Amino acid sequence: MQNRRDFFKQSVAGACMLGLAPFVANARQAGINDPVKPKQPKAVNPFLLGMAGFTFVNFDLDTTLKTLERLDVHYLCIKDFHLPFDSTDEQIKAFHAKCAEHGVTGYAVGPIYMKSEEETDKAFAYARRVGVKLIVGVPDYGILPYVDRKVKEYGYHYAIHLHGPDIKIFPDATDVWEHTKELDGRIGMCLDIGHDLRNGCDPVADMKKYHTRVFDIHIKDVTDASKAGVGIEIGRGKIDFPAFINALREVNYTGMCSLEYEKDMKDPFLGIAESIGYFKALSDL
Repeated sequence: MQNRRDFFKQSVAGACMLGLAPFVANARQAGINDPVKPKQPKAVNPFLLGMAGFTFVNFDLDTTLKTLERLDVHYLCIKDFHLPFDSTDEQIKAFHAKCAEHGVTGYAVGPIYMKSEEETDKAFAYARRVGVKLIVGVPDYGILPYVDRKVKEYGYHYAIHLHGPDIKIFPDATDVWEHTKELDGRIGMCLDIGHDLRNGCDPVADMKKYHTRVFDIHIKDVTDASKAGVGIEIGRGKIDFPAFINALREVNYTGMCSLEYEKDMKDPFLGIAESIGYFKALSDL
């Protein structure tokens, strides 16, 4: 036997269903059987997620690799403070073995500054010994013809790291393009999207315009589109990351997107985790 409370509940439920009946019928007539939209297929990303070694300038290799492992990031651009230029073959082998223990692969070296032919020779020889075929470099303008010769000799890709308004050479993507467009096609840029924006440029437009010469990307966010802009967690700054990720897919960029986190560099871990999480969520990696 029903009590009054149960009867009232059933009456209200019945009234609600009767009230909704015309709307359900209309939906069925329109061919809508499920009010919940079907899940869209996952976007296929041709690019990979990595980490710029400079992010960990204040930390040793063990800390770096443990952090990458916890973040589920598997690629590292190698800096010389983690693997010095004068490392022996045994030390290089041990470096790669330690990376492998954490599921990490060193995919490039740099950024490396080059002001002379001797420094350029040293950088290319270092890359060969490390076993990578991508150098992120910061050459002087005058050394570019020699870089061109070395690229032809080694068959490596050479990505010039742009630095925004902080230094005089290679401030943005357009400047790199103008200085390399007549050189070997394997000479291009490491598109640092934060510095590109800080020099008054649009990283999304530049990615689309210069993508044939983008061989590496440093992802970061900044607080302002000017020299006053400083690093901040990805998603909190001025860069339109949804539009940038769409641009990567549009041009079918197949290189690396490496976080270069430059805020709170002596205690960056929460900011690194937030930034990686945001980028992964947007790109569904």
